[in-house]
Amino acid sequence: MKKIILIGILASQYLFGLVSIVPVEIGKQPGITGSFEVGLETKRGSTDKDKYKASSRITYDNNESYVTWAELSGEYGRSNHVTDTSEVFSHLRYVHSLTNDENLRYELFVQLENDKFKEIRRKMLGGGGLRYRVLNFYERGQGYFGFGGFFENVKYTDPEIDPSENNVRLNSYFAYTFPITDMSTISYVLYYQPKIDDFSDNILSNELELKLNIVKTLFLKFNVSMIQDSNPAVDVKKYEFIQTTTFLYKF
Repeated sequence: MKKIILIGILASQYLFGLVSIVPVEIGKQPGITGSFEVGLETKRGSTDKDKYKASSRITYDNNESYVTWAELSGEYGRSNHVTDTSEVFSHLRYVHSLTNDENLRYELFVQLENDKFKEIRRKMLGGGGLRYRVLNFYERGQGYFGFGGFFENVKYTDPEIDPSENNVRLNSYFAYTFPITDMSTISYVLYYQPKIDDFSDNILSNELELKLNIVKTLFLKFNVSMIQDSNPAVDVKKYEFIQTTTFLYKF
């Protein structure tokens, strides 16, 4: 009964989210695995609103030295017959072990996205770095610190107002996951991404995720994030707060 009540409370929020922020570990789920996540919001009456979100991830784990995964997500919304959300995101990452104690890994990644309402027509980036497991409490969770860099090319919707950018950024993050039960977790991740030649131009994000197992391979995921971009496109706000709830199916 408590689980049903909690599901009702969370599902009453608007139903959007991202694929899990928990760092993928080598050997945790050998072979090919995947997940699919979906959410929607519909309002009729004084406000007509439709919003849809779908995300998927495919992972291959060779159970010895590396794991790789690809993610694709999209979000679309209309309010009073006017489009107010349009975003596509894709990400590919490769993680390989460097030491036998399973603590040190290197990562390579590429990413492509666009977001009409942040004035981003296309944003491409690629980079890499090291990830070290700084905390390993078993029943009390695991913590990771990552450090590296990436190159990004950003093309805006109106190049006369916002010229294209080619930036090199540092990429640092801390991620922590705490198991509530065998199948349910709470996770936190902090990212700091300044330009290598101008630290006043930076992206800072905090994200908190609660993932609850409903039945077998079906999960309910509640996510809260705060993102700060010190130098966004003209007329785009520097801060963004996002609260999402989605259903996640693993296969």
